[in-house]
Amino acid sequence: MGRTFAVKALERASGETGLVPGQIVDAYPDLYMSHTATWRCIKTWERMGEPELFDKDRIAMVMDHISPAQTAKIAGDHRLSRGFRDKMGIKNFFDVNAGIAHVVLMENGLVKPGNLIIGTDSHSTIYGALGALGTGVGFSEITAAWVTGKLWMRVPESMKIVVKGPLPAGVYPKDVMLKLIGDISADGATYFSVEFHGDWVESLSTSERMTLCNLAMEAGAKNAVVPPDAETMRYLAEHGVDLDTVQPLASDPDAVFERAIELDATELEPQIAIPHNVDDVVGISGVAGTKVDQVFIGSCANAKYDDLAIAAKYLKGNRIAPGVRLVVTPASADIMAKAAADGIVTTLIESGALITNPGCGACAGSGGAMADGEVTLSTANRNFRGRMGSYESSIYLSSPAVAAASAVTGVITDPRHVVVPA
Repeated sequence: MGRTFAVKALERASGETGLVPGQIVDAYPDLYMSHTATWRCIKTWERMGEPELFDKDRIAMVMDHISPAQTAKIAGDHRLSRGFRDKMGIKNFFDVNAGIAHVVLMENGLVKPGNLIIGTDSHSTIYGALGALGTGVGFSEITAAWVTGKLWMRVPESMKIVVKGPLPAGVYPKDVMLKLIGDISADGATYFSVEFHGDWVESLSTSERMTLCNLAMEAGAKNAVVPPDAETMRYLAEHGVDLDTVQPLASDPDAVFERAIELDATELEPQIAIPHNVDDVVGISGVAGTKVDQVFIGSCANAKYDDLAIAAKYLKGNRIAPGVRLVVTPASADIMAKAAADGIVTTLIESGALITNPGCGACAGSGGAMADGEVTLSTANRNFRGRMGSYESSIYLSSPAVAAASAVTGVITDPRHVVVPA
């Protein structure tokens, strides 16, 4: 019987063979990521007596969730992390000017196919866009990995998702994922290793694959992956990875999947997650015309270069509607620089958008808060009550195309009904 990607990845990480789903192993991750709240890990390490680190070069820290610091307490937390960096010689440290951890690590060549990567963020599943097994863990687990190098892991069952394309005009990978999450529910893939397959998936850019793997977490996935291919190698080479060091993994042709799902997206309309659950999803025709007070284009799900370019396409030559706030937070400094060089940032500003520094921004509650009764249309991955300010406010989730079109009209708008310049 063939082996799945998850089995192969954990066999590599543990040094064991013959693994089966449900088995517990001591796995040795290739990278341990901690974000703004790295201070929690440091405090735990200090209480342990400051033991020797297993491998400091496997530690990556990114000050992304609240950047720059908004309070003296947060500034102190950042300072503690910088001090730990200096004291222990941590080379993979990215400060408040870098951007969102996941995107920054991938841009800096720290994610490779077949790697096991753990992070203090549930959306660490995104690393599967490069063929890695990425998963979120707690701060204590990260600290334990700092010291012991290992982590107990249960080998997950695997789920195969085949998406049939092409997508209609105005419909994007975010819509596919919202549809999928709505269909299988927020716990429909709990602890599964989710694999995306099919000709349409193979046609996607790495950025688009990031959206798939990122949003898989919202269905409960332990990890998500797109089998590495020529596009993966192109991205890795572009970001300075020596391809001779890359050892891709993929499921065997006869691997057994616990569950298989086929989604025909050839006639899909834009999808919207309505307040206050990510799996409460409707076609845009069901909520078109809903008034919005704020539009947020950001997060690790949809603030990459192509997401900003899509938004700019709908905003070019237009102004946002009176009374609407459009907040755009690029995922990384590199993305912002490229978008600026290509004129995308200028287009966004001319439309009336507020461009913030790269990072998590409003998705993590850092700016963009709403008052009672207000509505935000967001390209982020979560719309829980109170996530962006008042518990009496509402968040709808959409693609960047829907977000941009809606910023222009002031109401939730199908981008296919908006005329864009040729």
